[in-house]
Amino acid sequence: MTLQLSSTQVWQAIEKELFAVIGMVTARQEARTVGVVYVAQQGKLYIGTGKDTWKARHICHNPHISVTIPIAKRIPFMPWVKIPAATITFAGMARVLPASETSPDLLRAIFRDVANDAARMADSCLIEVTPQGEYITYGVGVSLMQMRDPAQARGRAAVA
Repeated sequence: MTLQLSSTQVWQAIEKELFAVIGMVTARQEARTVGVVYVAQQGKLYIGTGKDTWKARHICHNPHISVTIPIAKRIPFMPWVKIPAATITFAGMARVLPASETSPDLLRAIFRDVANDAARMADSCLIEVTPQGEYITYGVGVSLMQMRDPAQARGRAAVA
């Protein structure tokens, strides 16, 4: 049985995190992943990077990506007990936005104080990720005991 979650529940979990793994395909049709730090705003993820990075080049070539967000799980007062991370996974479309065409508020949210450095911003860009289809979750909205049973720990929610 798959847990039916609301897109609001899933998005709230996404907003609490800041790290994700993005899967993409190179121009040579090779699979690649990269860990990124993101900011979640208005149903999209935003990632800051350099204009010449390989992730920006690969996304320009093929905007179809996958995103997996790990959510650390711990037992209070027993941090030595290893618990698998919960996850949120989804497919999405990504696009590369020049920093010059992005709102100053969003630049500050992503780049912090570096957003005030015009020279560094000239070499930077943002990757905007729009989720599509469904969020597929594991361990979101369930207890640690329920995570032991994959049938109870799996969940889905339509992307709103």
